[in-house]
Amino acid sequence: MKLKSIAVSTLATTGFVLAVPALADDEGKLGTVHFATSCNAEAQKAFDKAMLFQHSFWYRASQKTFEDALRKDPECGIAYWGIALSLLWNPHGVPPAKNLADGSAAIAKGRSVGSKTQRERDYLEALAAMYADYEKVDHRTRLLAYAKAMEALAQRYPDDDEAQIHYALSLNTSASPSDKTYANQLKGGALLEPIFKRQPDHPGIAHYIIHLHDYPPIADKGLDAARRYAKIAPAAAHAQHMPSHIFTRLGLWDDSIASNTESARVAKEDGEAADELHAMDYLVYANLQLGQDAKAKAVIDAMFAVKDVPRNYISGTYALAASPARYAIERGAWKEAAALEPPAGAQAYVLAITYWARALGAARTGDLASARADIDKLVELRDKLAAAKDAYWSEQVEIQRQVATAWLIYGQGDYAKALEAMSEAADAEDRSEKHPVTPGAPKPARELYGVMLLERDKPAEALAAFEATMKKEPNRLGTYSGAAEAAVKAGDKAKAKQYYAKVIAIADGADDTRVEIAQARKWLVQNQ
Repeated sequence: MKLKSIAVSTLATTGFVLAVPALADDEGKLGTVHFATSCNAEAQKAFDKAMLFQHSFWYRASQKTFEDALRKDPECGIAYWGIALSLLWNPHGVPPAKNLADGSAAIAKGRSVGSKTQRERDYLEALAAMYADYEKVDHRTRLLAYAKAMEALAQRYPDDDEAQIHYALSLNTSASPSDKTYANQLKGGALLEPIFKRQPDHPGIAHYIIHLHDYPPIADKGLDAARRYAKIAPAAAHAQHMPSHIFTRLGLWDDSIASNTESARVAKEDGEAADELHAMDYLVYANLQLGQDAKAKAVIDAMFAVKDVPRNYISGTYALAASPARYAIERGAWKEAAALEPPAGAQAYVLAITYWARALGAARTGDLASARADIDKLVELRDKLAAAKDAYWSEQVEIQRQVATAWLIYGQGDYAKALEAMSEAADAEDRSEKHPVTPGAPKPARELYGVMLLERDKPAEALAAFEATMKKEPNRLGTYSGAAEAAVKAGDKAKAKQYYAKVIAIADGADDTRVEIAQARKWLVQNQ
């Protein structure tokens, strides 16, 4: 198979021409990477540049530049490894079937061309684990096989920093969402920290340290990398965005807004619509936590004006569904939520976001028939994902079904059963983890449990639910306003004062339409 056939096949899948923006020609704005190969000098230079793109998840550019390396040296077999790596796209997601076919072809071509060193052949064989029997073997199984292969590669080449870096990333992508010890993530972080000291301008190290610590109990360990990554690679939109993963986990909303404003700007200049929308989704989330609804709405309006959105990139389609859902649910605009339209042609897990918001909105407005219909759709989507052996997303949609069903039961007046169902949904969400594509659920299940408890005049239990949410999702406006109200009703004046003060600290510049801010100020004045 000729290289051209692989490239053309991939272009047909993505629906747009691979292009490297002119700004990206300045490697000084992308960081510094050297991946030693046996290719000639010109191909080596192109290969290193491709790795700069790859380490900032700029796949269109990395694939094209690996192809440039092959043009400069047709015997540069390791470049096929790079093409296959690029075709996986974000390693935290499932690649499209066409990408798996093209990547498998690239692996086969790399084996055919061969490499001059055993190390390069070992890299190719390790990545082959991600493509082996992809038509029959599910993504999770192949991901675990790849992590095992990368562990062997890292052990075989202990002085090869790139082997250690890619192994650390595989530890994160293969980690179980239910492992709350974060053993894989902490192991990966420990591998990368000493390399970061040796290579402080390496974009991948900073990037993967952020991903490895994108979890509530360990997020502070990623803050230094978050502060540094954007400076290492200012020309990469993803490098501008990634710090906001840690900022979100720590509730640093102003920092998240600054990060994603710049990311959206860079992505727009580079014609990377999915990256632009991804940054805007995080912008919406942060603005809503500050109570700045008008700004959030302006971002959403701008999102739907973005053109040429690739429908098979999760970050773009997810944002178009999640942000409108956030905007409605966070504001308690239930009729608005019930009227949301699912994005046409989106993935099953993306469609589920809209149907979840619709079901919740319908249940909260008393339209129980519509709520049931939307819940039935969630069941259909969950089962479709399960049939496709997508265990993670089928579980997430099941949690959404549980939440929506709890509120349907509540709407039917069976309050005890509804509270039990909502508690179980919150427990299920706590056992899992959010996907890296999202800053978080439109509204955490345990926060919704607190709301339900508060409405049933159980303030002490509601307060406990809100306080548990704080530990997982810090500085959420809805959590603190709910906790303050629960504390007042529970007769805990000290906590009420503490939490109302926090509401003001978080969202002192909120829009006038946010009644919880006015309520906080009024209570604090009356209870000085």
